[in-house]
Amino acid sequence: MKNLPQSKYCSVLQTVRDLKNKYGETWNSILPENVARMNLQNRFKTGLDIAKYTASVMRKDMEDYDNDSSNYTQSLGCWHGFVAQQKMIAVKKHHKTTSKRYLYLSGWMVAALRSEFGPLPDQSMHEKTAVPSLIEEIYDFLRQADAIELNDLFRRLAKGEDVQDLIDNFESHIVPIIADIDAGFGNEEATYLLAKKMIQAGACAIQIENQVSDAKQCGHQDGKVTVPHEDFIAKLNAVRYAFLELGIDDGIIVARTDSEGAGLTQKLPVSIEPGDLASQYLAFVDAEEVAIEDAKEDDVLLKRDGKLVRPKRLANGLYKFKDGSNIDRVVLDCITSLENGADLLWIETPTPNIKQIAHMVNRVRAKIPNAKLVYNNSPSFNWTLNFRDQAYEEMLLEGENMTAYDRNDLMNEKYDDTELSYRADQKIKSFQKDGAREAGIFHHLITLPTYHTTALHMNDLTEGYFGDEGMLAYVQGVQRQEIRKKVSCVKHQRMAGSDLGDDHKTFFAGDKALKAGGEKNTSNQFEDKTEVKKVNQKLGVVA
Repeated sequence: MKNLPQSKYCSVLQTVRDLKNKYGETWNSILPENVARMNLQNRFKTGLDIAKYTASVMRKDMEDYDNDSSNYTQSLGCWHGFVAQQKMIAVKKHHKTTSKRYLYLSGWMVAALRSEFGPLPDQSMHEKTAVPSLIEEIYDFLRQADAIELNDLFRRLAKGEDVQDLIDNFESHIVPIIADIDAGFGNEEATYLLAKKMIQAGACAIQIENQVSDAKQCGHQDGKVTVPHEDFIAKLNAVRYAFLELGIDDGIIVARTDSEGAGLTQKLPVSIEPGDLASQYLAFVDAEEVAIEDAKEDDVLLKRDGKLVRPKRLANGLYKFKDGSNIDRVVLDCITSLENGADLLWIETPTPNIKQIAHMVNRVRAKIPNAKLVYNNSPSFNWTLNFRDQAYEEMLLEGENMTAYDRNDLMNEKYDDTELSYRADQKIKSFQKDGAREAGIFHHLITLPTYHTTALHMNDLTEGYFGDEGMLAYVQGVQRQEIRKKVSCVKHQRMAGSDLGDDHKTFFAGDKALKAGGEKNTSNQFEDKTEVKKVNQKLGVVA
């Protein structure tokens, strides 16, 4: 992908030369080559620049998926700009391209890790401003990754290396972010205002759920309360208006339904005519037939099929849905959202079961053939246990002798090297590919991976460092691994922008610049001597 063509560099170069001619000797110390280089290293000047670019990338990916389901996309949830930066640097290093790889911003992680109130549950209690702030932070770090890598290339170019093609065809670390706006943090006006802030920070895709804002729960917890379709459509409209006002004509709305696990509603919508959306929603509400003389004072009554019925109401005023209506509600939610401006769907499920997901998506696709899903490969699922259960069922149906396995204890380590475990792990390995092909999943994401990896790595390091291993625990488990695997932040001064800053200081102050790089910079201990030797040999430099 050619993000920064040479013509852009030449254009900036000429513009600055013209400006120097205009302003005369007062601009003598401004070198056009330096300005063009800095401009090239910061292609995206605003969050809206990012949103426009990434929206076009995501739209193209959606089209590619429609043509071939193997073109699915993926992301990992990141709770800090540095985490997102290191993820995308690693993506480029290991996979040579950022194509089809996105970022996900989880409201759960914002609540748990970014709130000024301290750690909070996923119930929309955190500051709404924390969400656009994290989006902006993530893109600041990704822009810095661009600047650092391009700065290194320009340094190599200055030493005589032939890296011009790498500069001209540089692929940015800037990728689409799917950002969680929860249930909109209030009414539709509140949703619109927050959506604007998120888009201005760089979000091209906003995910919104059909729960009640002030009763919002994590999708994998109990007590979820959904809103009537009319209320949700108003919020879809609010997000679309925000995109259009800011000039992001192809912004993406991801409509999430929590109806699979939600058994309650707060409102009974007003039906204008039989069969309308409100009528369909009301049909799912659990109710009991009642004679008018048996109705209590202040009871809420509905007329259904010519009879009076009393909706089942809890002490807190919430109404219950009929048992077993959840899948039908999911399908109606999805169809209604797509018919009212949503671009992608998100269905929260209790387990990662492709057949169950496909059952719902195929019902939606019967009405809207190109319906596509964003799916949460959630850490709330016990993936090992779920897929061992699935593998157990398959092996039973195949007539396998399963007496060696305790169905109630399949998580046991003693099964780790068995045929059951092997089959389960193979199903986990192919889950994303299979889901893309069989269940309409365009985008696979893990919401909270970096929350868990941080906890796991701190567990492992502290066990050894504060134990008998001492400093060896860090050196062997962290630094030596960084060196062997060429992890970018092993030279943490460079990653924080020290080399970039040195070059800028030289632009600004010339030979008078006080630079951090030099013989006494301990980061020199991490120079890859083999790579330096190869470059010197290529340039004809005698070591």
